[in-house]
Amino acid sequence: MDLTRRSLMSSVALAASALAAPPAFELEEATVADLQKRMTAGSLTAHALTQHYLDRIAAIDKRGPALNSVIEINPDALSIAAALDAERKAKGPRGPVHGIPILIKDNIDTADRMMTTAGSLALLGSIAARDSVVAQRLRAAGAVILGKTNLSEWANYRSSHSTSGWSGRGGLTRNPYALDRNACGSSSGSGAALSANLCALAIGTETDGSIVCPSSTNGVVGIKPTLGLIPATGIIPIAHSQDTAGPMARTVTDAAILLGALAGADYTKSLDPNGLRGARIGVARDKFFGFSEETDRVIEAAIAEMKRRGAEIIDPADIPTAGKFDDSESLVLSYEFKNDLNLYLGALGPKAPVHSLADVIAFNDSHRAQEMPYFGQDIMIKAQARGPLTSKEYLDALEKDHRLSRTEGIDAVMGKFRLDALAAPTGGPAWCTDLITGDHDPGGSSTPAAVAGYPNINVPAGYAYGLPVGISFFGAANSEAMLIKLAYAFEQATRHRRAPKFLPHA
Repeated sequence: MDLTRRSLMSSVALAASALAAPPAFELEEATVADLQKRMTAGSLTAHALTQHYLDRIAAIDKRGPALNSVIEINPDALSIAAALDAERKAKGPRGPVHGIPILIKDNIDTADRMMTTAGSLALLGSIAARDSVVAQRLRAAGAVILGKTNLSEWANYRSSHSTSGWSGRGGLTRNPYALDRNACGSSSGSGAALSANLCALAIGTETDGSIVCPSSTNGVVGIKPTLGLIPATGIIPIAHSQDTAGPMARTVTDAAILLGALAGADYTKSLDPNGLRGARIGVARDKFFGFSEETDRVIEAAIAEMKRRGAEIIDPADIPTAGKFDDSESLVLSYEFKNDLNLYLGALGPKAPVHSLADVIAFNDSHRAQEMPYFGQDIMIKAQARGPLTSKEYLDALEKDHRLSRTEGIDAVMGKFRLDALAAPTGGPAWCTDLITGDHDPGGSSTPAAVAGYPNINVPAGYAYGLPVGISFFGAANSEAMLIKLAYAFEQATRHRRAPKFLPHA
């Protein structure tokens, strides 16, 4: 069957699947505090809670709207939940995420019966020998790792013409607000599953935009933390100079709780409903406004609301180097991807299906029908041609990245205007998914914080044509507490988050 006909038939089937409303869900929009209160009272157990989410996944991720956001269920989730129930009864809870079901992205190692594949058939059957640091800390906090989420394959580092949310192993993740729209990537499954109430919390990873963009398009909160706050050990890499895991949640409070579990700090102390009062917030306009009239409308309203809530708005507060390090970022990622992926794959052991980037490229070539029906692997091929990390070209590009994004970029504008944070639209409303020609993402503001390794928080800011639009608060290294304070105060003032309706189209 030719691709055009297949795409048309898929669209017809998609529209038909969305005609029937998904079943009501008693835990819709439940927060961590809601769930803990019920478990403390004895009206809910972690085992029952886990079963509720498993049933929800079966009902709307695999059937009905068929979001296709969950790539694998943890076969031990219910037994883990039961053990945590027994522990709660005997000793009390370990903390705020005790017994809470969490979905994590399928590039995060878990030493259990689940695979870690980055969505690629090349790693089918690969089970990690050791937990990632993220998985270790989740388990130590008493979380139930419910399963793994679909993603843009290899965290969207394979093709310059890719479709976000598609992987060879998992297929296409759909946006729960409008099923023909993109869930953004690469943490598309985490964003869509969380928004659709398939879990209480989720974990994504970001190199540049892969937490904040799917958070924005799926109407949830996402925190891309300072580089190194959460060690990236045990995560299938793109580039060590930018990669990080981060929390995704339906509220800023829940995101702060999850960040605390991952980073070993209490960020709930920053949850001040009056946190905007007296804060100096700079509006980063140049390069980040003007790509969408509707997005600008939403963000202008958000800025006005912050001003009403007592924030001192410095507008504009442009990043002087914005757009001047895109080429060097691309070069750094290309070098580090080859180096870092080879290290990861080389450590999997002799039984692993692939051991190097070269092996992955060869696998894709020999499985074109399954792995490359829509787009190729030009990014991987370019990375394979790169030299070692001692290369002058790489070192010069890395120095340029750090200088322009940090010293002459975010640090410069924040120092000049004595800012607590910068704000900009995270991106526009979700675009129509197009497997034939790839993504049509109009623009976004994730790059300065991503390249600098600085924190960035997306919060729902409103809607355009019924599709969520998010605002980003970002700032200096290790400023998570301040950003959470601002994001929480904005969220409490506006309360834009609303559950999706699984419409066939916007």
